[in-house]
Amino acid sequence: MQTINEIQDEIIEEFSVFDDWMDKYGLLIDMGNELPHLDPKYKTANNLIEGCQSRVWLQADYEDGKIIFQGDSDAVIVKGIVYLLIKVLSGHTPEEVLSADLYFINAIGLKEHLSPTRSNGLVAMLKQMKLYALAFKSFS
Repeated sequence: MQTINEIQDEIIEEFSVFDDWMDKYGLLIDMGNELPHLDPKYKTANNLIEGCQSRVWLQADYEDGKIIFQGDSDAVIVKGIVYLLIKVLSGHTPEEVLSADLYFINAIGLKEHLSPTRSNGLVAMLKQMKLYALAFKSFS
């Protein structure tokens, strides 16, 4: 199993191939299309992230001491962001999620190229993922 930082470094490398942000958006959209289909039973008000302009659902399960995240969005670029966050944080322990420094967001220039509402949504998604980690940590 790769560490959170190894996964982040891979993402930074993938994005470093492109100089143009239109190409990076294209990569983000492609990544969003790779996001596994979220079971409709998880598309509930409880799983809806507050603070996102588009609709984003985040489901978290705790299996064998690791958090398994699933998610979806009705917006293509946001779906790519959901894909990245899940790729980096899913399959790790609550402690690893809570202590993760997600430097890839700034390293690929994501934060500066998002609209303020999308940027707020990104922060809201991260906050929710860390809240799940905090909740699951109390189980372990």
